[in-house]
Amino acid sequence: MAAEARPVASPQRAHWVQGGKVLLFFVSLFLFILAIMLMKEGAKSLAPLVRDVFHVTNPLNSLGFGWLFAYVVMSGSPVAASALTFFDAGVINQLEAFTMITGSRLGASFIVLFIGFIYVLRGRNRSTSLSMGLLSLSVTGSTYVVALFIGILFLGTGVFNHIQLETGAALESIFSFVFDPVIHFFLSFLPRWGLFPIGLIVILISFNLFDRCLPQLAIKESQVGRVSRLVYRPSVMFLLGAGVTMISMSVSVSLSILVPLSNRGFVRRENVIPYIMGANITTFIDTLLAAVLLNNPPAFTIVLTEMLSIAIVSIIVLLTMYKPYVRNMLSFVGWVTERNRNLAIFMIAIFIIPLILLLI
Repeated sequence: MAAEARPVASPQRAHWVQGGKVLLFFVSLFLFILAIMLMKEGAKSLAPLVRDVFHVTNPLNSLGFGWLFAYVVMSGSPVAASALTFFDAGVINQLEAFTMITGSRLGASFIVLFIGFIYVLRGRNRSTSLSMGLLSLSVTGSTYVVALFIGILFLGTGVFNHIQLETGAALESIFSFVFDPVIHFFLSFLPRWGLFPIGLIVILISFNLFDRCLPQLAIKESQVGRVSRLVYRPSVMFLLGAGVTMISMSVSVSLSILVPLSNRGFVRRENVIPYIMGANITTFIDTLLAAVLLNNPPAFTIVLTEMLSIAIVSIIVLLTMYKPYVRNMLSFVGWVTERNRNLAIFMIAIFIIPLILLLI
């Protein structure tokens, strides 16, 4: 029996679809810049809220605050951008901004675990579905804790202070010409602090639109199966994780792809650990762009320090202790998924720890 012919999109339709994605990309970029401008203007008025209500007064507080904030918005990138706008407004200092961004990445890893729960509810294998989220949290937590101390050392010595990338006066003038009328429009009926939540909503919309710009991956039609042998090479998976996250500008998106790939048997748990490490580095690309848009050199230094610190830790692990590290991570994930009691302990811990950090 002949295979049924698959409908093929006409060249004209494909052309319009591609054109629509390009247009959507520029719309999402415009909204991203607008969101940073709005959050920058509104951040100063939120100082009493951050300091007096959430009691963010030291680096541990900001670590827990960024962690829990990422849970609430279900993404790390908007929280990282918020940390930079708070720093730019003088609400938090450089070290507090650094730890808040670190906390945002820990919180963002929870999203993969959440998607795994959805797969479990749909009747998929519990261990396989939850393993990706647990691995994401475990790898991110274990590497970021070490990178935290390296980053604090770098910030203290100021070794990267001379490396800067600024918007320039011409671009600043263009931003003011384009976005100041929008800011004044919102200020005509909102208090200044109201610009921050508006900006937060706009940046979430911009990331959502950006996701729609990406080509859809049809797993059955993809080449994943044909290149499956490559996933056994840690260096390939490390670069793949870095590349996918750089393109998608969202670690939540790039890591969430692992859940369906794992359920279909394209990747195994031990193969995704270097992928997660690579993703954890390039996920800061959008935050780096936000620092440039703020035209705040110390903010750029914070993000650069985050990227280099986690890159150093990840590369050392890959080169010197990869196999024992993988064994320990898989052993921990196996312990968590072995019994409901262990899973409950883990779930309580990832909510209690950031809460304790916030209240210290």
